[in-house]
Amino acid sequence: MQAIVTPRAGQRMASTFRPTNLLLDLPERLAASLLASAKPIKLSSDQTLFVAGDPGDGCYRVDEGLLKVSMVSPTGAERILAVLGPGSIVGDIAMIDGRPRSASVTALRDCKLSFVSRTAFEAIAAQHPEIYKHLLRLLAQRLRDTDQVVAAGSFLPVKGRVARALLDLAKAFGHEVPGGRIVIRQKLSQTDVAAMAGIARENVSRILNEWMRSKLVTRLSGYYCIENTAALEKELQL
Repeated sequence: MQAIVTPRAGQRMASTFRPTNLLLDLPERLAASLLASAKPIKLSSDQTLFVAGDPGDGCYRVDEGLLKVSMVSPTGAERILAVLGPGSIVGDIAMIDGRPRSASVTALRDCKLSFVSRTAFEAIAAQHPEIYKHLLRLLAQRLRDTDQVVAAGSFLPVKGRVARALLDLAKAFGHEVPGGRIVIRQKLSQTDVAAMAGIARENVSRILNEWMRSKLVTRLSGYYCIENTAALEKELQL
């Protein structure tokens, strides 16, 4: 199994692995109506779904696979905004406002997606105007999430950033095993963790080695395993 990210120099990743999205936050009947006309899409590993600036003509639900959401600065440095697994939605805001895509999306594994067009969304919204109430709640939550990401990047020390990356991965891809331990079922290199935490790989190596010596984190068959969740959560205290 490949690592979820192989960033080049200058890559950083925000700690947003389970972002709020429109379809998951809608009542089941409205979400089902939108998905009823969804078109199946297949994407090969490393294939680009769309790039920043493309038309916002619809959104995609991840049925299988893994996607990377990223932005590239004028200097060429890439910032990874999110890694999305099954059940996640990508592209919903561009679908709503009709503006170009604000980020690029690439498959990290072979993917099966369901595409919901902007036309389908507008038709459902015309029949069910209450959908806009859910949009307001969605946008408010995204503002709160953005505040947390900015605070983490601005105020957390390096250990806190590494702890946040591991805990966010555990929430998104974790599998609990006996003893309250959580195995992150994605293979990660130290470079991957550094990209997620936004710090140098050397710092990540030092911190992970320290945590492994103290048995806060271990490696099981190539996967990181969080042995003491409470201890890592203490590192998040600003």
